[in-house]
Amino acid sequence: MFGYIIVNKPEMKIKDFEVYHSFYCGLCRSLKKKYGWTGQSTLSYDMTFLYILLTALYEPETKEERIRCLLHPLQKHPALENEFAAYAADMNVLLSYYKCKDDWQDDRKYLKLAYEKLLNPKCRKLVKEHREKVHRIDRLLREIRKGELKGVQDLDEMAGKFGEVMAEIFACRTDEWERSMRAVGFWLGKFIYLMDAYEDVEQDIASCNYNPFRERYRESDFEAYANTVLTMMMAECSRAFETLPILEHAEILRNILYSGVWFRYGRTHRMREENKVEEHDRSI
Repeated sequence: MFGYIIVNKPEMKIKDFEVYHSFYCGLCRSLKKKYGWTGQSTLSYDMTFLYILLTALYEPETKEERIRCLLHPLQKHPALENEFAAYAADMNVLLSYYKCKDDWQDDRKYLKLAYEKLLNPKCRKLVKEHREKVHRIDRLLREIRKGELKGVQDLDEMAGKFGEVMAEIFACRTDEWERSMRAVGFWLGKFIYLMDAYEDVEQDIASCNYNPFRERYRESDFEAYANTVLTMMMAECSRAFETLPILEHAEILRNILYSGVWFRYGRTHRMREENKVEEHDRSI
């Protein structure tokens, strides 16, 4: 369930994309510092969004350094780091660990099993820093797994569990903004869960894997229904975001919430429509 919370680069100002990339590099660097190359390889755009959001909300002292890395060995580039880079790195590794575990359980991918084993000791370390949060996330993910094994088709129930997972992750602090941050995470989590299901529905049906859209997919109004549900999730997420007192980096965050998150939906929807046209042409 990674890769949905991305920027719409063509619609972003060059200076804003440079700032975004500096946060991305800062998170990458923090992952390397805390978890080595194994942790660094889990780097995701999703937790980059969280890193920028927390920075914009709390405005911590942020350090900029010009660095080189394996991907850019010849030219130095800026990396932004502050206290929230470490938190986003922790959550990135935690979600990657559970993603590998889920992929192994679903598809028996040995590469994912091996990666899960590599991440396991690193997760044990971060449990010490976020014990209660990790335990709640673990419980929620176990409940999701049970629901999937039972074949629960209640979208609100299943997506809501993953929404609660993301709410825990987004609620970095217990303060006046906790409620709004939980709401942003909750609705974004529901969107991610359902977007993942929407994207994989044909593949999951073919391979007999769980998908909450399985029954609805065969209905003639499936595309309209899915679009309505996903739009509702992001509308609520955006509404919660707008209650936060964010000025700096607001345009970057809005680019992601109002545009970037829809990139993979648009791509999947277009492919389905093209396939329908091709099937229709072949039947004539």
